[in-house]
Amino acid sequence: MTVHERLSRHLLVDGLPVVLDLARSSGSWLVDARDGRRLLDFFTSYASSPLGFNPFDDDPAFLARLGRVAANKPSNSDLYTEELAAFTETFARVLGDPELPHLFLVEGGSAAVENALKVAFDWKSRWNEANGRHPGLGTQVLHLTRAFHGRGGYTLSLTNTEPIKTDRFPKFGWPRVDTAQGEDHALAQAEEAFRKYPHDIACFIAEPIQCEGGDIHLTPEFLRAMQTMCHRYEALFVVDEVQTGVGVTGAPWAYRALGLQPDVVAFAKKMQVGGVMAGRRVDLVPDNVFRVSGRISSTWGGNLTDIVRSTRIMQIIERDGLMEHAAVLGDKLLGALRELEAEGLLRAARGRGLLAAFDVDDRDAVVTRLRERESLLVLPASEGTVRLRPPLNVTPEEIEVGLSRLRRGLAP
Repeated sequence: MTVHERLSRHLLVDGLPVVLDLARSSGSWLVDARDGRRLLDFFTSYASSPLGFNPFDDDPAFLARLGRVAANKPSNSDLYTEELAAFTETFARVLGDPELPHLFLVEGGSAAVENALKVAFDWKSRWNEANGRHPGLGTQVLHLTRAFHGRGGYTLSLTNTEPIKTDRFPKFGWPRVDTAQGEDHALAQAEEAFRKYPHDIACFIAEPIQCEGGDIHLTPEFLRAMQTMCHRYEALFVVDEVQTGVGVTGAPWAYRALGLQPDVVAFAKKMQVGGVMAGRRVDLVPDNVFRVSGRISSTWGGNLTDIVRSTRIMQIIERDGLMEHAAVLGDKLLGALRELEAEGLLRAARGRGLLAAFDVDDRDAVVTRLRERESLLVLPASEGTVRLRPPLNVTPEEIEVGLSRLRRGLAP
């Protein structure tokens, strides 16, 4: 009986038709355990594998240490370790923002975003109270169309990429801004929402690049205008970097490259552990959630095994200059995609660093053809978009191989 058959007894098995051979897969190459076929991985587990497969095979001492840590799962929120201290120091050095000194760890991207919202709800309530307003205000979240922020309780009310992910689940009727009609129209809608709900919008949240929505690149001007509006209407500016963070755009976080100054940032995926970093205007309220015990918390405070793995990943990113590497190879990748666009093989080539995408008419057929005929794994998104997500340590040669396979796969 095959792996898929065994799993289908108890799980919905509608994912990739390959079986990952963890022992033989390496770097950008996934080995299918069914037949030994090697596939070039520009999928990277929904862009969550920063260094591909088995990135520590050259470091047996670290692998042994990782195994020892994995034998335990302490409650990091209250039981502290040297490993957790090493993570926080490495994070601050490699990815940290001095203006966002507060750090909260949790497991998963949805949980990260939800805790970012809780930071804002608490902050707005206390800010209202300190300024003579009703502390019950501060319950609304301004957000965008074509957004994906997760599948959790709060995040369901923000996610609106595909109805299958949100229909029939109860949601809050929070104000939504439609960027599809143009950014000027969206700014006018946002202004109207702030006026409609005086003192009740706790924050505005956005992905700098709406990845699942189709790699929609919001302009720096629009995001900076929304940041200014948040200041004017006394709301927090929250950036969801779950998909765009940890060097993939050629910068530690996409918001840095766009010249933004968020109050709260949510992260996960390539970080290997979910979390929130915060500061700036959050600290205008002295008794914010980072100062009051128990306001935000979780049993595990992030999985310690993930935390140790993440620490090593950040050290490798720093050591090997992989953010700069992503910027250079990303320019090469985008240039090649634009050449294919000029030849009529695809449309709307776009990208920042190693976060790249294009549109085609027959998306699903192209994705299947690339996987089955060309042994290239890519990632679909809404409305005919195909996304490319190679690992940060992909080589120039592997980019060339991927482009060659892509060209063949796009041919009729």
